[in-house]
Amino acid sequence: MCEPTPNGGDAVNANASSRMLAPRTTAQNIVLFIGSLAYIGFVPFASGTVTVAVVGVPLHLVLVGHFGWVWPLYTAFVVALTLFAVWIAGKTDQVLNEKDSKRNVIDELPGYFVALIGLPITWQIVVAAFFIERAIDIAKIWPANWIEDHLPRGWGVVMDDIVAGIYTLIILHLAVWAFPTWMGITG
Repeated sequence: MCEPTPNGGDAVNANASSRMLAPRTTAQNIVLFIGSLAYIGFVPFASGTVTVAVVGVPLHLVLVGHFGWVWPLYTAFVVALTLFAVWIAGKTDQVLNEKDSKRNVIDELPGYFVALIGLPITWQIVVAAFFIERAIDIAKIWPANWIEDHLPRGWGVVMDDIVAGIYTLIILHLAVWAFPTWMGITG
């Protein structure tokens, strides 16, 4: 049995509360800032979807639309971002003391970006990628669910999003091939 604390609680819960309220180090705050993408991950609803809408879509449009990154450069960026996200997602989960925390949203970006590799920019493709990738990521279609549960730390956190991105990439490439006009491809 736990000993009561002066305020009427028990010692185990008091210790857990004090650990949760312990101040974070500067390094932990930086990791949390990056992993939550400037605290976007702390929105109270659909933090992953909000992240893709607020950061992923605009960043894709800037990189490919404005800067004109061709698919090899874009793919290299996605690979580098994925590796960075694996590392920072693992660290962020350590800081939060959670596995694949909803506040840890950096993993959402590589999944969305993978979905758009090699595709032209049309509003139809960007919007379709958003909704399809989010639905597949949320549903955790095999092997994403297995990957999330079995790969260690940041690898499981990020690679399930990569699976969603790959499924979306295949669907979108097929849609562009089969229905180019519907996907905004003319000529």
